[in-house]
Amino acid sequence: MTSTTAATPEVAPLQLFDLTVVRTKRLGPSILRITLGGPGSEGFRGGGRDQSLSLLLPRPGQRESVAPAGEAGSGRERWRALTEGERALLRSYAVRAERPRPDGSTEVDLDFVLHGDGGPASRWARKAAPGDRITVLGPAVADDTAVRFRPPADTDWVLIRADETALSAAAAVLEWLPAGLPARVWLEVPCTEDRQALNTAAKARIRWLVRSEGAACGVEAVRAAALPEGTPYAWIAGEASGVRALRHHLVQERGFAPERVTSTTYWTRGLSAEQARKAESEGVSAENGASEHREGVCPGQVAR
Repeated sequence: MTSTTAATPEVAPLQLFDLTVVRTKRLGPSILRITLGGPGSEGFRGGGRDQSLSLLLPRPGQRESVAPAGEAGSGRERWRALTEGERALLRSYAVRAERPRPDGSTEVDLDFVLHGDGGPASRWARKAAPGDRITVLGPAVADDTAVRFRPPADTDWVLIRADETALSAAAAVLEWLPAGLPARVWLEVPCTEDRQALNTAAKARIRWLVRSEGAACGVEAVRAAALPEGTPYAWIAGEASGVRALRHHLVQERGFAPERVTSTTYWTRGLSAEQARKAESEGVSAENGASEHREGVCPGQVAR
C-alpha cells in the first residue's frame, strides 16, 4: 500500500497584510511609534533583527493607496503589475518589535522619524490614529531576505552603527544578540531626548552621538575608537554617504573582510526614495536602496 501526502502550498516570503493602527506613542522630539495589528495580521511572521516591511502609501492626490488585487504571484510582483501612476508608494521600515496575540493576530511596532519636508510616510504617520487601515508588504516566514543582520558562526564580536532612521533596527538587533557577545555600538540621534532605553544580554558598549550637542558622528566617531581583538562582524545602516564612508573605513583602513560588513542605506540626503532608486539604477549610487526616511529635526535646529 502506498501512502501519499498532499503537497504543502508554498508560502510566499513577502505577502500583503491589511493592518489596523492599534495605538501611537511619541518617543521623543523626532520619533513616533505606531503599533499595527488587527484581524488582517494573521500569518505575519518576521525574523527579528533588522526585519523590514514596506508600507503602501497613497500617491499625492489619492485619498487611499491602491493595493494590488488577486492572489497570483508575490505581493511585490502584484504591486509591480500596476501602472506606475496608479500603484501605491512603497516606503520601507524596520520592525521594532513583533508580538503574537492570543486571538492569533500579531502586533507590530514601527518607529517613524518625523521631519519637516512632508514626505508620504511622515505625512501618514503624523495623522495616523487608532482604527486607521494600511496595507503593508511584510514577511510570512521568519527566514526571509529582508533580514540582513547575519553574523557568521565564527564571529567574536560585532560592531553596530546606526543613525535615527535605523535606530529601531539596531535596538532589535541588540535584543537578539546572544548573552555575553562583545559589541561596540554607535547610535546617532538629533536630540538628547531621542535617546532610548535599550535591552540586550550582549556585552555591549553603547555610545549615543547627539548632533544637537555637537557630537562627532559617523565615521569620525568609529575611527577614533579602539576596537576589540578577534574576528568581527559589522552592521552599519542609515544615510547613504555615511554608510559608504564607514564601510570604506572598516574594509580599507581597519582590514575587515568585505563579506563581514553588512551595510544598508535607509535614505539618501536630498533625494526621495524614487529619486534614489533612479540614481542607483543609473549607476550614481552603488548602495542597497533607500527609504523615505530623512533626518529628524530638533525644535530650533536646522536639518543638515
